[in-house]
Amino acid sequence: MKPIAPEIFKAYDIRGIVDRTLTEEAAERIGGGLATMGRAKGVSKFVVGRDGRLSGPKLSRALARGLNAGGMDVIDIGVVATPMVYYATHLFATGSGVMVTGSHNPPEYNGLKMMVDGETLAAETIQDLRRLVEKAAPVQQTAGMTASRNGTLETADISSSYLDRIVSDVKLARPMTIAVDCGNGSPGAFAPKLFRRLGCEVIELFCEVDGTFPNHHPDPSKPENLKDLVSELARTDAEVGLAFDGDGDRLGVVTKNGRIIYPDRQLMLFAEEVLSRNPGAEIIFDVKCTRNLFPWIRKHGGRPLLWKTGHSLIKAKLRESGAPLAGEMSGHVFFKDRWYGFDDGMYAGARMLELLSRVPDATQLLESLPDSISTPELNIPLAAEGENHQLIAELQ
Repeated sequence: MKPIAPEIFKAYDIRGIVDRTLTEEAAERIGGGLATMGRAKGVSKFVVGRDGRLSGPKLSRALARGLNAGGMDVIDIGVVATPMVYYATHLFATGSGVMVTGSHNPPEYNGLKMMVDGETLAAETIQDLRRLVEKAAPVQQTAGMTASRNGTLETADISSSYLDRIVSDVKLARPMTIAVDCGNGSPGAFAPKLFRRLGCEVIELFCEVDGTFPNHHPDPSKPENLKDLVSELARTDAEVGLAFDGDGDRLGVVTKNGRIIYPDRQLMLFAEEVLSRNPGAEIIFDVKCTRNLFPWIRKHGGRPLLWKTGHSLIKAKLRESGAPLAGEMSGHVFFKDRWYGFDDGMYAGARMLELLSRVPDATQLLESLPDSISTPELNIPLAAEGENHQLIAELQ
């Protein structure tokens, strides 16, 4: 039995190259480790979902085998966006779920975003899982010989419930025409339907789910991935463009003029609205956001809190603080106000349209937000998976 590649255990999730560092055996053993963690917290059931990547079915099956062997019942909700797994943990009252997703990484990658008893695993808890999995030998032992039974496996379609929940919460003041670019990621199966139900006319770009991502990379934080959306806005009567990453937990916004409204500026609009009903509340944002958020939040009666980057870390701080809203520069927005406190690009998109529908000119409102120079994310290509750890250690 090969040892599991330690480099797949990242700060906020598990991620690796399929069949090289992230194998079916690894997924099964990780399922066993999660089962052990779950049993220690009194959990008996996990939700499992996956994005549209070609490796998703085999990895999610392997993960479910490990969870089942450890005594966990599994509800497989199929191809979904990551926030739909989080929603399903509330719907089925499990507090525990795993999304098999490579997010915005290239097609050869996949990974796992994990939640146990309401806690999204990050940093040290992911390393605890690594140690738990490495310490155990065969899958049966990884899953834990103390499991009193094998778990069950059932399937469920939660898409209607998820869409119904958003439509019951968000109301647009007027019909809108919008362009939506899903980059062939899993949100393509749900986002157009959601926005049509909210009363929008939707122009679709790359909404067919295709794990090879044949058009452009599904990462709205990169301006080059928004060029098609900018072009569509220029040649149609759509008044705003929304873009999603590969697993739907991040939102990109583009104006009619082709201006990208980065997530820290989106957060200004969200904060103003949320604070109008939650005066004095804390609003959390990460260190990559604009400094303009500090005076903006104070001006609208809130308390700004700067926090560490990372969707798991922000989510944990929001849960600890009781803040109604948080966001980070990468596009993760977390609404506890009227929602559940997890990052959801489609829900954030709906809340954005709710605000924009209240004014006659969406572009004017978006482009009037305070702006400043923003440093883009700098990515350094490395030769081998895991080499980043060595590089950072040398820099330190």
